[in-house]
Amino acid sequence: MSRDLRPPVDILHYEIVQEQASALGRMGRTLEQALARLREFDAAHAATPTAASTQPARRELVLEAGQALWMFVVQREATGLRDSRHIMRTYNVPAEVQRCMGLAPAPSKQGSK
Repeated sequence: MSRDLRPPVDILHYEIVQEQASALGRMGRTLEQALARLREFDAAHAATPTAASTQPARRELVLEAGQALWMFVVQREATGLRDSRHIMRTYNVPAEVQRCMGLAPAPSKQGSK
């Protein structure tokens, strides 16, 4: 039977760092998936000019990616990683997604009744 001889505060710190790393991984994967959905949508509609009927669906994907980006940036900053330029380059985040980062979606009109 082995016994960990580290002080309890060191053990707690180690577990906190593990959870931070896990959360960063989850947020990064969520961002990757949101950006992939946006790129797939753009590729599927590249042959046709931007139709007014596809604008709301595309805007929803951009907002979703912006929200995922915001969550990832906040999580990184909470761990002390302040420079988000690396994220923008590594994930090839479009400027329009960067501009809507952190924007909350408008409340639906159905909910206000």
